[in-house]
Amino acid sequence: MLRIYGDEASGNCQKVKWTADLLGLDYEWREVDILKGETRTEEFLKRNPFGQVPVLELEDGRTLAQSNAIIRYLARGSVLVPADDFAAARMDAWLFWEQYSHEPYVAVCRFQMRYLGRGADEREDWRVERGEAALDVLEAHLAEREWLVGDDMTLADIALLPYTRLAHEGGFDLSGRHALRRWIAVAEERLGLAPAQ
Repeated sequence: MLRIYGDEASGNCQKVKWTADLLGLDYEWREVDILKGETRTEEFLKRNPFGQVPVLELEDGRTLAQSNAIIRYLARGSVLVPADDFAAARMDAWLFWEQYSHEPYVAVCRFQMRYLGRGADEREDWRVERGEAALDVLEAHLAEREWLVGDDMTLADIALLPYTRLAHEGGFDLSGRHALRRWIAVAEERLGLAPAQ
């Protein structure tokens, strides 16, 4: 049986869980408390020398780290990866963009406010500015389409959903971003999630 090591409050871990659940995969979830340093133990570092969650452990003991690599592996050959090579590459572009241009700003502001107890006024201005810009990119793109790539949900949507739907926990206001809010609601429904807001 597959094992997934993760923190259910982490958006990077949520996307792995949601992908596995949507695909109906049989797996065991192992909760890891990052705030208690459980990713820094010798045992954990044998599974992932990066010292981060999530981690996927295969039945043969091999492990895979990095959330988008994990969901790409889990969803290979499924409807969550477009059959058309160019569309699949566009999906991958969103996966890279999420980790480079969205998560470091939106997710980090959320972490600082939710886990470190900082106020919205204590966020770094440059990080807030880039987070707002990332949310604006999504709003503009989704104003013209229902999903990020193609005519149905792909891994791009699953990768970008966790921290976007929780952006308010990082001090970001989605109330004026109507296309983004519509996309969040449709994606939450598809994944069977209770609304975040």
